[in-house]
Amino acid sequence: MERSLVLKALQLLLGLVFAGWLMVWIMRPTNTYRNDWSPKLISDTNSTYFGRQGTNILIYAFPILFISVLGCIYLHLLKKSGNTERGKSSSRLAAWKRPVLVKGPLGIVSAIELAFSLLFLALLIWCFSSYLTISFAKLHQNDKEKLWETKLEVTGLRLGLIGNLCCAFLFFPVTRGSSLLPLIGLTSESSIKYHVWLGHIVMVLFSAHGVCYILYWAVTNQTDEMIKWGNTGIANVPGELALICGLILWATTFPRIRRKMFELFFYSHQLYILFLFFYLLHVGISFFCYILPGIYLFMIDRYLRFLQSRTKVRLVSARLLPSEAIELNFSKSSGFGYNPLSTVFINVPSVSSLQWHPYTVSSNSNLEPERLSVIIKKEGSWTQKLYRTLSSPLPNDRLDVSVEGPYSPTSMNFLRYDSLVMVSGGSGITPFISIIRELIYRINTLNAPTPRVLLICAFKTSVDLTMLDLLLPISGDVSDLSRLQLRIEAFVTREEAATDESQSLIRTIWFKPIPSDKPVAPVLGPNSWLWLGAIVSSSFVAFLLLIGILQRYYINPIEQNTNTVYSYSTRAVLNLLFICVCVAAAASAGFLWNKSGNYSKEAKQIQSTDAPTPTTSPSSWFYNADRELESVPQESLVKATKVHFGGRPDLKKILLEIDGSNVGVMASGPRGMRHEVAAICSSGLADNLHFESISFSW
Repeated sequence: MERSLVLKALQLLLGLVFAGWLMVWIMRPTNTYRNDWSPKLISDTNSTYFGRQGTNILIYAFPILFISVLGCIYLHLLKKSGNTERGKSSSRLAAWKRPVLVKGPLGIVSAIELAFSLLFLALLIWCFSSYLTISFAKLHQNDKEKLWETKLEVTGLRLGLIGNLCCAFLFFPVTRGSSLLPLIGLTSESSIKYHVWLGHIVMVLFSAHGVCYILYWAVTNQTDEMIKWGNTGIANVPGELALICGLILWATTFPRIRRKMFELFFYSHQLYILFLFFYLLHVGISFFCYILPGIYLFMIDRYLRFLQSRTKVRLVSARLLPSEAIELNFSKSSGFGYNPLSTVFINVPSVSSLQWHPYTVSSNSNLEPERLSVIIKKEGSWTQKLYRTLSSPLPNDRLDVSVEGPYSPTSMNFLRYDSLVMVSGGSGITPFISIIRELIYRINTLNAPTPRVLLICAFKTSVDLTMLDLLLPISGDVSDLSRLQLRIEAFVTREEAATDESQSLIRTIWFKPIPSDKPVAPVLGPNSWLWLGAIVSSSFVAFLLLIGILQRYYINPIEQNTNTVYSYSTRAVLNLLFICVCVAAAASAGFLWNKSGNYSKEAKQIQSTDAPTPTTSPSSWFYNADRELESVPQESLVKATKVHFGGRPDLKKILLEIDGSNVGVMASGPRGMRHEVAAICSSGLADNLHFESISFSW
């Protein structure tokens, strides 16, 4: 009871701080803010240690970082309370979660997502119109410029300010380990679409900002402004360089280019570093503080992920399916848990030293305490090369792999339903494997009630039916699967009957461990919230100390002795250097402290990992450890499965015939299939169907 009150108090405080931060953005374009609030804030916060920069840090940066640190404490207490599943939603809340848009470039959008998107667009329109109204009212005709030319310049400036507002939110959705996303019930994978939406808006606004100024300079014969880089004020050259980097990055993000040329998209996206660097030089560090919180948290998150990714993890085995799918099984720290629908990022240096690819975790940390598994479908050049590598004899019977993650949802919403319908296409079955394994664990080990489960899976050929074999873990006690109310309807769309190829065996490859291998360990953040809060707070305090010393004892004496303003670009670079040093020092200290505590335990686990005794030469540890579906020892899985050949499932008929008042519906796989399921659930024909949006990576 006492902990519940503390959690509610923290929720209220977090909400109030965020509302205050948002109110500042709403009021910023108004005369009230400019004439009353801003002068008072500057006079109250201006000091010889921080100057004008201190005001912007206090108003725009500090509130979000405070929310991040306090959110870490909240999530730590929530985790300790064991509240991982939510109660049944009210009918009103369930209605807000229904999809309202299922087609078009935005994909599946729920009512609540649409509402918040419209509110954000309203904020942008309000700010832009207020800026223009106030600015245009102060304009007067002069001899140097025509009135429309002056309005063009003002419009360009205001477009840049609105783009800056979008930038303040741009990096929140991609801080995978931050506390901000779990606080509002989001995961890094599910929030990627918000980053995409914001990115498009940012580039439209900044492109319009650049075009307005180029036109203004051209019509007023000031084209020499394009090559100016002043010591104070706005620097035009870095702004142009930032826009060029942004345009190159933006051009490769459109779906057609991203799907066909993923490598081009991946490498060009790294230009965000240059984009932010030149943007900082363009506006100066004081103005950059408006968007600093998102970038600061992203830098901490990115550096922690970098530290984790430097470790080579212990790859125990790989299962090669006849459908050319791969299951990779890693050693995992036994005390480390994660929820179903978690995501990891995989890097295989022998395939590509730079590329990281996201995959949904198929294993269950409760059912398999020392294993973490992912399923990879052979599609695209990277996965094709990985499949060829595993299909060939490997040097020293091992494969170097690095893992980043896993990143887990904070709650298991699927447990709140009486019935659960999971619709998958092809390798879209992957996230449902982790859910089914969680239900197996709960009903057998915890003797807890679980939802009735209907799995509708569509495959192109009968060979792909071997994906169902992966519903059962490679290890663990699943002999009492019959207790789970599971029904599987499998559809083979391109064949009228099973072929000889469907009898092909799954092949398992076992790898040799070496002392430097480590089991997959938790990321500092999602599994160590207090440590993440300590890193954010300590690094930011150190940054404030350093810039205070810089301003008071270095910049102020120079400005007083020379009677000049210190270079904005130099000041910006020094601030950036301090941020990098403070983030690296705090994150490295936290990471090494945790690593030293787990080192002996990890080494013992690696040495005790069981591996099969080879019956042939040590250079080949291949053997058929698995069997086709019909001879799986767990006969209950076979009895629960019904295979249909020669057609697609009639999803509308199946879903509308589902009994029960509280039915959760999840879809994973091809875009068209997900949209079809979402459209059925939002059609109003069945009020008992509640669509749950999930993210799926393979």
